[in-house]
Amino acid sequence: MDERLAARLEEIESELAEVEERLGSPDADPSEYPDLGRTHARLKPIVEMASALREAEADAMDARELAAADPAMADELARLAEDRSADAERLLKELLVALLPVDPDDAKNAIIEIRAAAGGDEASLWAGDLLRMYLGYATRTGLAVEPIDASPSEAGGYSKVTIGVTGANAYGALKFEAGVHRVQRVPKTESQGRIHTSTATVAVLPEADEVEVEIDPNDVKIDVFRSSGPGGQSVNTTDSAVRLTHLPSGLVVSCQDEKSQLQNKEKAFRVLRARLYQLEAERHQAEMEGVRRSMVKSGDRSEKIRTYNYKEGRVTDHRIELTLYRLDSILEGDFDEILTALRAAEAAAALET
Repeated sequence: MDERLAARLEEIESELAEVEERLGSPDADPSEYPDLGRTHARLKPIVEMASALREAEADAMDARELAAADPAMADELARLAEDRSADAERLLKELLVALLPVDPDDAKNAIIEIRAAAGGDEASLWAGDLLRMYLGYATRTGLAVEPIDASPSEAGGYSKVTIGVTGANAYGALKFEAGVHRVQRVPKTESQGRIHTSTATVAVLPEADEVEVEIDPNDVKIDVFRSSGPGGQSVNTTDSAVRLTHLPSGLVVSCQDEKSQLQNKEKAFRVLRARLYQLEAERHQAEMEGVRRSMVKSGDRSEKIRTYNYKEGRVTDHRIELTLYRLDSILEGDFDEILTALRAAEAAAALET
């Protein structure tokens, strides 16, 4: 545990002791109890994690010292030291995440936009694989997914696909996925067995409600057209698809997933509100902090955040230099380990500022 973290934990422990003293005081003002109770509920788990971390670190150190002094027990003590060191590493990550300031957007639902980028047909297939990865993650974690818009490609996959993800902390769970995802594999169409590199971009937006983002109807141009599938063929006979153009910003949003023009219009406005909310948030963030310095914090779509290498069964997140050799399970939606490490890295960076 470094000095900055130790000092921060001492402050929290002192604050918790003061809160507990005020809660137990016969002279306490009853009107303060709700706020004191919420503060106690927030600080108590952090203090307990800190205590468990110190205990794990002490156990690991004691086991190493005893192993050096007792050759007969050295192997068993070395295993104990390794186990307790692993416990300490896990507790440290959890503690750093717990110390991270709460982003008010974390509790919002999310809108995820996946677009094929470099790589032609293979990029479209890769966009489809990423969609399945997020669907798998949602199933595992109890989040609900609804389709918003999709542009299938003739080769399979998608040139663009948009989904809404709803549930507790949906945006907070998935916001680190924003960026460029790179895949290295042999395409099905490659007869020579050569590895190709393709990319797809992922944008993750917090869904804003009408109160947070008010859109003047006069600022939006609405076009309707027939929904189309791969190759542009029409998939229905009515003008149910909707395209919105926000004239002040130039943002364009389309939705053709539903058969009802009204439903497509409602979904398109949800995406437009989310994009406008994100633009305003980024503008405010730039004013407050200047250009963002950390890839962990920014999630900029132009940043190459992760590589998926099929030959090696490897996934590498370049923002934190984390490499895992379980590609298959990650593509099925089991990437919590990556998200936890990213949150811990963000918390550690915040602690340094």
